[in-house]
Amino acid sequence: MPEVVTYREGTGLGEAAGKRAGYGVKLVRGPFVRLPPHPDSCTTDEEFLALAATCRQQGARLAADLFCGAGGLSHGLTDAGYQVVLGADHDPESVETHRHHHPGLTVEGDLGDATVVARLGDLVRRAGVELLAGGPPCQPFSKAGRSKIRHRVREGLRDPHDERRDLWRSFLEVARIARPPAVLMENVPDMALDREMFILRTMVHELEDIGYSVSVRVLETLRFGVPQFRQRLILVALRDGLAFAWPPEVPERVSVDNAIGDLPEVEGGWRPAGGAAGWTPYDGPKSAYQQAMRARVPVEHADRVYDHITRPVRADDVAAFNLMGGKTRYSDLPDEVKRYRDDIFDDKYKRLEENNYSRTITAHIAKDGYWYIHPTQDRTITVREAARLQTFPDDFRFAGPPSAAFRQIGNAVPPVLGRQLGHAISTALRQAHSVGHRTRDVAAALAAWFDAAAPGAMPWLRAQTRWQVLAAETLLDRAHPDHVRFVWPLLTRWARPADTVSAIDELREIGGWIDRDKRARRLEDLARELAPIPEVLDGDETIRMVGADAAALDLAILVVPTRGDDDSEEPVLATKGVLRVARRFTGHLVDRRNRLSDGRLALAAMIGDETNARRAHLGLIELAASVCHTADPACGRCPLQNMCRYTGAIQPEPADQSLSPSDAATSGA
Repeated sequence: MPEVVTYREGTGLGEAAGKRAGYGVKLVRGPFVRLPPHPDSCTTDEEFLALAATCRQQGARLAADLFCGAGGLSHGLTDAGYQVVLGADHDPESVETHRHHHPGLTVEGDLGDATVVARLGDLVRRAGVELLAGGPPCQPFSKAGRSKIRHRVREGLRDPHDERRDLWRSFLEVARIARPPAVLMENVPDMALDREMFILRTMVHELEDIGYSVSVRVLETLRFGVPQFRQRLILVALRDGLAFAWPPEVPERVSVDNAIGDLPEVEGGWRPAGGAAGWTPYDGPKSAYQQAMRARVPVEHADRVYDHITRPVRADDVAAFNLMGGKTRYSDLPDEVKRYRDDIFDDKYKRLEENNYSRTITAHIAKDGYWYIHPTQDRTITVREAARLQTFPDDFRFAGPPSAAFRQIGNAVPPVLGRQLGHAISTALRQAHSVGHRTRDVAAALAAWFDAAAPGAMPWLRAQTRWQVLAAETLLDRAHPDHVRFVWPLLTRWARPADTVSAIDELREIGGWIDRDKRARRLEDLARELAPIPEVLDGDETIRMVGADAAALDLAILVVPTRGDDDSEEPVLATKGVLRVARRFTGHLVDRRNRLSDGRLALAAMIGDETNARRAHLGLIELAASVCHTADPACGRCPLQNMCRYTGAIQPEPADQSLSPSDAATSGA
């Protein structure tokens, strides 16, 4: 167990102060854990570069971890055989934790600062780092911000450093300066899965532009031995166009009980004597997972567990917890034990299920633990239990008070996942297989085919106005090809809603010809609604107020951009059969499971974010409609036939993620 120094036990605020703060229980602060630096910690850039040179001479493969937090990813990469010699974060307690557990240099600084970014890029390059890793936070972008970045990307321009305030772009800048053999980025799936998938597509474009091949996937950590349902967006980029194979899923599933069932029972507010050096008596592990968590605990500390401390619990919360099972919602509780409105906070309290996975451990646990009530004890989970559920081993300590420890744990990448990703990256670098094609190659082929091909099953993909697209989608979606060929030229005469209103009798007649009277009436109603306000169709936001199918509105935006491609949105559509194409192209069932995550990621990897991205997307839609049919696809006419993995056999998806009580009882045992 690493030495812990400079303990300071916090002081309770007292009953009256606790009630004023809204807790109703005595607040207990501390213990504050202070951690000394690693014996091989560096204080200057020169010391760091000297250490890195020595490590390389000894055969070490070096890694750097930006936005490192406490170092969950660093810990996993270390277990995979990398030597993490450089870290950076803006949180002082996270920096202290990382500096304690890892040699080299841990920089405390704002990675939105151009000076810090330039320094880190130079250090990564000069140190000979093989793997650059990190989890940059991301912020939403205004339309103007998206347009500005997209224009620069497509024109091959690079942002001036003094404008580089978005942290994911700082991460890219370090990669651009250093050009390490491998780049690993993790984040929440929401970073990539917005309507346009803007950040992800931009990152892939910029990484490919400097010679990397890029693979992206949303991973469910429970499939990799983590005892919680936690999804992470993982991007792996390999220099020189090398192929990457994702790590295989582990056969074992780890339940909450397998993870923490060996830890001693404690009451809410438990603090052992001795402050930060205090420990709770421990009898020993019972499952394979618990044994792994204890593997590096020194023999002389085998009878103790550190950081097994938790918050005090109000008496009425104890009563509420006692009434809860794993399936109980806050709204199910009797009114007399509720402190919050159950119409707003229907899941304010959540008891973990011992024979299932934990819900996602997030940084919110630092504020309260109501989402993480112990499965069998009437209290919220301890720091050590949270660390176990995040796969931090028992010898890992966190700097600062318990709230800081909870925050660091919630923000971390599970080390077990980091280890498996590290192994997969080192294997890919060692094997050095070429990826064969990149996103831009696929997008270029689709765009060129769309430009050259005659109008096919969906001729409104070449419409001149958004109203023409909406009219065709309303009247002709999935219509017989003969009806499409006959009716579409008639619809092109109606550029605006008012044109359709002036030809209502003709519209009704057309609806009767093709046996689509109900659709014709629907189009008539929409035309009458929009005829007085046609300008709403011209804005990417205002058009979404139109009472039409959301997918049809997205298609209208994609087909007819406002003013120019860089100014208008480019929504990524997972409709119109494009997921079927993506399934055949990738060889994975992306149209069956996780359609809105893995499915849309597969689409983004086909359309890219270059000047031809919009035409590539339209080409993909046309391909699904006229070539890549559900049955008997016309592969000889496909522009992707030399890149496609379709052989008639698709790789099966993993087994269902649910964990039955019988499986849970033996999982990891």
